[in-house]
Amino acid sequence: MRIHAVKLGPCLTSKGYIRIGDKECEYNRNFQLIIHTKLDNPHFPPELQAQTTLINFTVTPVGLEEQLLGQVVSRERPDLEALKMELTTQQNHFKIELKRLEDDLLSRLSAAHGNFLGDISLVEQLENAKSTAAHIQYKVVEARENETEINEARELYRPAAERASLLFFIINDLSKINPMYQFSLKAFNSVFNKAMERAEWDEDVRTRVQTLTETITYSVFLYCSQGLFERDKLTFLSHTAFQILLKQGLIDAQEFDFLLRFHVEACKVSPVSFLSPHAWGAIKTISTMEDFNGLDKDIESSPKRWRKIVESSCPEKERLPQDWKNKSSLQKLIIFRALRPDRITYTLRNFVEEAMGTKYVDAARLEFNQLYEDSGPSTPVFFILSPGVDPLKDVEKLGLKLGFSIEQGTLHNISLGQGQEEVAERVLSNASKLGHWVILQNVHLVARWLPSLDALLETAAVDSHPNYRVFITGEPAPSPEQHVIPRGILDNAIKITNEPPTGMNASLHAALNNFSQDTLDMCSREQEFNSMFFSVCFFHASVTERRKFGPQGWNHNYPFSTGDLTISASILYNYLEANTKSMQVPWEDLCYLFGEIMYGGHITDGWDRRLCKTYLQEFMHPKMFEGELFLSPGFLSPPFMDYSGYHSYIDEHVPSENPTLYGLHPNAELECLTVTSDNLLQTLLELQPQDSSREEGAAQSSEEKVKSVIQDILEKLPEEYNMAEITTKTTERTPYILVCFQECECMNLLLAEIRKSLNVLDLGLKGELTISSSMETLQSALFNDSVPDSWARLAYPSTKTLAQWFNDLMCSCRELDSWTQDLVLPAVVWLSGLFNPQSFLTAVLQSIARKNQWALDKVSLTVDVTKKTKDDFGHPPREGAYIHGLFMEGARWDTQSGVISEAVMRDLTPAMPVLYVRAVPADEQELKNTYECPVYCTKQRGSTYVWTLHLRTKQPPAKWILAGVALLLSV
Repeated sequence: MRIHAVKLGPCLTSKGYIRIGDKECEYNRNFQLIIHTKLDNPHFPPELQAQTTLINFTVTPVGLEEQLLGQVVSRERPDLEALKMELTTQQNHFKIELKRLEDDLLSRLSAAHGNFLGDISLVEQLENAKSTAAHIQYKVVEARENETEINEARELYRPAAERASLLFFIINDLSKINPMYQFSLKAFNSVFNKAMERAEWDEDVRTRVQTLTETITYSVFLYCSQGLFERDKLTFLSHTAFQILLKQGLIDAQEFDFLLRFHVEACKVSPVSFLSPHAWGAIKTISTMEDFNGLDKDIESSPKRWRKIVESSCPEKERLPQDWKNKSSLQKLIIFRALRPDRITYTLRNFVEEAMGTKYVDAARLEFNQLYEDSGPSTPVFFILSPGVDPLKDVEKLGLKLGFSIEQGTLHNISLGQGQEEVAERVLSNASKLGHWVILQNVHLVARWLPSLDALLETAAVDSHPNYRVFITGEPAPSPEQHVIPRGILDNAIKITNEPPTGMNASLHAALNNFSQDTLDMCSREQEFNSMFFSVCFFHASVTERRKFGPQGWNHNYPFSTGDLTISASILYNYLEANTKSMQVPWEDLCYLFGEIMYGGHITDGWDRRLCKTYLQEFMHPKMFEGELFLSPGFLSPPFMDYSGYHSYIDEHVPSENPTLYGLHPNAELECLTVTSDNLLQTLLELQPQDSSREEGAAQSSEEKVKSVIQDILEKLPEEYNMAEITTKTTERTPYILVCFQECECMNLLLAEIRKSLNVLDLGLKGELTISSSMETLQSALFNDSVPDSWARLAYPSTKTLAQWFNDLMCSCRELDSWTQDLVLPAVVWLSGLFNPQSFLTAVLQSIARKNQWALDKVSLTVDVTKKTKDDFGHPPREGAYIHGLFMEGARWDTQSGVISEAVMRDLTPAMPVLYVRAVPADEQELKNTYECPVYCTKQRGSTYVWTLHLRTKQPPAKWILAGVALLLSV
């Protein structure tokens, strides 16, 4: 069966029908055309005689807009739609009548013989046809005039349909953020119709249309936001606001594109003390744009005014100096992204509030009974689970109120897994007939059965009892690749998220809520048990809440649970009871059990294990019995009190939420907010349309942009290194020379892959090659300014944008060019630019060990932090090497004192001076008053671990361990 072209209106139900030729075909809610074919061939087995094929298609914004416009007009002006239908029928009738006359005349003329003018009846027919045609022509002109008037009246309602169409495609893209965010056109249409019903009536058509547009927008926002996690709500709101403003032409598309991509030129120094070199680089880049000319000079000439904004706790509420305060909201967003990237989420919130209204930003969560009203037999409720929250309490509470409970046999609660699928199928079938409620818990655990459940939910809803309801719970997958819940289940369901409150105060209360006064009364050593019990609860709250600080909190995300806490409390009770005679507290045993087994059992990273043990050493201390133990700055361990007293103590004495509660520097919160802001803007960039046509107001189409990136990279890309020529420059094969050869070989592999993949994609975009999936992935990465996976696999770890990453690549090539000229070790090695920095540091150990004839396993790397920069060195040291390109996170290096020191506010990753690394015998290494500092490639830490360096400190190492201090090669 061959289909040349299919024009489809959107499917607003679970199935729709279209005509292809003389056949009526189905299409489903997943935008798939359903083709049924039957083969009358005896050579095929029976199961292949009838086949069903699904062909994917796309609903276009224009097609959907027309469909929705028809619905709006049908509701608002049914007379117009009736007239339009009548005109359409009339026009079809005229066409049929003209065709009949034409066919009849042609038939009579072809049958006529001789002079047909003598055939009176034929001549009369010709006259009749002429007058009929003239009458039809008059009617057609009249119909066209009427149609024009009708279309003009219909066009008044187009803004509402246009907005609704835009909103559907916005929410349809949310699945790119999380596959749980699926919304069907059928569900959207239901929200759309209910919004039109709720919209306040007004006689004035334009006012009515404005009211319709706003009501539709807010209804869709409420419907979607209740099923989004908190972290994604601002993304959805911002995306909606920007798309509406772009559609209305109220913001500049090029400025918006710049805000999202934000290409920043690197700067080594900043002329003003309150801006980091990176921030100054951003200001210099912005100043090249026409509307921002002179921004850099104004900051330099009026530093006091700008310092006030940069150092403000809420800079988004400050007025910009001079004429900069008159800039548009979008232009202010661009300036704030340079000055205070950590406050972008707050600035965006203000932007949305200004563009769409306060009610969008301050929207209260809908009560469950309100959400229940929108459910039905064919519309289940899907609870997206979060740790520590039981959403089914609301279901059971409402069920009791409406007469549905487990005791009465009208509410069925099934926890899936362990062969419960058949039970669930039987219960669903019966409940649909009897009008009962069914709860299906943890559907993510039965991935293989879910397609059957999808089909069962659809069939059970047909001709079901009106009281029949299904409530489903499931956890989101850790990654999109592991997502298992079918789209059909999520599409039509009302999705609800319910997240627990965060912060030390809430977590401490939640930890205590796992116990009661009976827990505190059960131990004979009551005073000791209570004090230590509270410390264990504080430890639990600390390790769980610390996760929000990302890699600086923990290298990996561990599933610490309330089970760890309750069992730890039992262990504490058992060990204190076992030592009642000696009255000793087994501190070491308890710390080992908690830190290595209970909580430590989850931990897979050695540095994270060190952090866990350090927390316990700080919290499990005899000082607590004397009332002198500070669990965090400003928070003294509570004295002996009862259960309710501890809850009151938490409310009265826990400091306001800040990183110092967890031992981190306040900069950790700025880093966390900056990462959140960068991720939000990157997500917005990925949500932008990427079709080949040029968007209104855009300087380039997506295809033109990608071609421009390809051309730019290929022009700058250096040639590969001639390894045959380089290896013949010397017969020596020292560790340093071997590292140089390895780096050149790695660079050649990367350069070859970049050149090959870009040339292939270029041919594809020209139409000379078929676009493959790998080419599409590469094109998407280039458009989004991200490093393609095929390149990243051959390169060193990096979290930078494509433009920044390519600049680093060029710098690495220049370093290698210098090194390969004479194969002499550079005066100062840029460690960050090496593919394998571990091999270079190992080469330092090997070269010194060979020179001094030391056993390699008996030497260690030691480091001396100099007071100089790279330009101060003209030649390498006699042994060892000078290295640069490292940054410190969580603290700073005090060059004058030569020790680790407290970080400066807003300087998140200060650069380190040049480091002198060399090898010494392990037993001679000076370890006293040093901090064992891990070195990582990127801020992601974890698997990017490189080495461990011992840095001098006057403070106890525990301070820097809790602060998450580390050295990074790339920021």
